[in-house]
Amino acid sequence: MKDSTSVDIPETSADARGEAPLFTGKSSSGGGIIYAHKPSSAQKKGLAIFDLILRISAIVTCLAAATAMGTAEQTLPFTTQFFKFDAGYDDMPSFLVFVICFGIASCYFLLSLPFSIVSIIRPQASGPRILLVIFDTMVLGLTMASAAAATSIVYLAHNGNSSTNWLGVCQQFTDFCQATSGAVVGSFIAVAIIALMLILSGASLRKH
Repeated sequence: MKDSTSVDIPETSADARGEAPLFTGKSSSGGGIIYAHKPSSAQKKGLAIFDLILRISAIVTCLAAATAMGTAEQTLPFTTQFFKFDAGYDDMPSFLVFVICFGIASCYFLLSLPFSIVSIIRPQASGPRILLVIFDTMVLGLTMASAAAATSIVYLAHNGNSSTNWLGVCQQFTDFCQATSGAVVGSFIAVAIIALMLILSGASLRKH
């Protein structure tokens, strides 16, 4: 029967810092400890600063998308006393919901700025970051749903639907379609920014 041989592992700098080992094992050649990487305070502070920049960008893009859609309106020049050919965002429920949702999103990101600043001052505090992750996820779902609904209407306005004999109206309402299309593009930029914020928040909350 072979005697087992134990290998003493000297205390490392990771032990002194109190980091928990990710995996401990012994092999025929000896033993070893693999330590997980824990983000430092400087790294978390850098992520928090980047998060603040993204939140300001989200305010601008959400507000721009809501404004572009909310001001989308056009009246054709051959309107008569009895017939008026005009188009406005409030004529379509999807566009109206779009304006409301992105208006709410811009207000939310404005109110979230103090929490982001707290994360910069106290990078190791996880409470504000967890709160932001929860509400950021809700706002991401809200903006993505409203942007997708508006996209379907914009597509029909441009291309119509030949199977149902729906004709595209953008050949007549060119200014209206340009405004709504720009609002949709801006909305997806805002969605991408929010998704990036969630990724950064997850990285800053990572413990191991």
